[in-house]
Amino acid sequence: MRVVHTSDWQVGKSFRFADDETLAVLQNERLEAIGRIGRLARAQLATRVLVAGDVWDVAIPSDRTLRQPIERMRQFPDLHWHLIPGNHDPNVPGGVWDRLQRIGLPAHVHVHLSPQPVPLGMDEAGPGATGRDAWLLPAALDRRHAFGDPTACMDEAVTPEGSLRIGLAHGSVRAFGSAGTAPNLIAADRASRSGLDYLALGDWHGQVPAGPLSWYSGTRARDGCDGGGAGGGWVLVACPGRLQPRAPQAVGRHLWRRERAMLAGPADIEALEHRLRALGGDDPSRVLVWLTLDGALGTAEHARYEDRIRHGVGSALRALRIDAAGLALTTSPDDLAALGGGSALRAAADRLAHAAAAGGDGHDVAADALARLLALVRQDHTQAGTASGR
Repeated sequence: MRVVHTSDWQVGKSFRFADDETLAVLQNERLEAIGRIGRLARAQLATRVLVAGDVWDVAIPSDRTLRQPIERMRQFPDLHWHLIPGNHDPNVPGGVWDRLQRIGLPAHVHVHLSPQPVPLGMDEAGPGATGRDAWLLPAALDRRHAFGDPTACMDEAVTPEGSLRIGLAHGSVRAFGSAGTAPNLIAADRASRSGLDYLALGDWHGQVPAGPLSWYSGTRARDGCDGGGAGGGWVLVACPGRLQPRAPQAVGRHLWRRERAMLAGPADIEALEHRLRALGGDDPSRVLVWLTLDGALGTAEHARYEDRIRHGVGSALRALRIDAAGLALTTSPDDLAALGGGSALRAAADRLAHAAAAGGDGHDVAADALARLLALVRQDHTQAGTASGR
């Protein structure tokens, strides 16, 4: 038996940092990745795809967002897709799952809203085949945060003796915080306690083990710079007595990176530009970067940074978020003297210089504004000098 285990598609997710163009690309990528999962399943000779919750990002999406992943799955009638609710799309009255029942689903797309065991069929002949019946034990969430183990029902789930038992659930196997509790908390030894051959989990966005015979698939399309990588899912292959996950298969297109740099002069700016441009190889449009900057630049160097990094590389990458709270702007008396004395422009520059040097909230905004102001003044003086020399 070969099964693809995936989760946390979160179709319709809103990325608050993104402009309209980037948002549309990222949301469409979540749909395109469904097709890649289908093609991955076919390439691996898998006939079943287990989706461990959070198919949608919200409990009540728009009608179009509701239908889009179903239409992607409709394109793979040879695969059986098994879905359960997660904490983002719990089975609440009038929510996603009620609406899907009214719309109707393709015969090969299966929604599991109760803890009843479901037959998956016979493990086919082939390498690693066991010749055993396989049963799915789903654990659906009917609220976003439930205190209690959603997989406890698997202890009492009855399946034919000798069959493969595959759990499908959404939740955490670790409590966080001093209270030592968490909603949707799953026992770390659930697989062995309930006699499972494999427990397919969703919720955590990293591809990590969660205990004996238990794994999180990770989200198939990354949604933050902290995760890194390109998303993916596990391909499960049956072997005597259990389902063994193979190496995760990447299906996401975008590369999310968190970068940090110290800027003290032109050489640092050039090195940073080269590093950022190299991230995406020949396709920088697939890269999203959260960049943290430290150091100090003079006004001319700051203008160069703005031109080469914020606007230059920033236009090549899919998205570039910059935290410049640690990047100071240093101004010289000559910089401010170019504005003259006693003018409103000089008074504004003095206030910006003071805010930029003081640190605290907004100092990076003040530094950017001052650098741009001084750059415009230098440009105006240059143009005036050129005109007078004609």
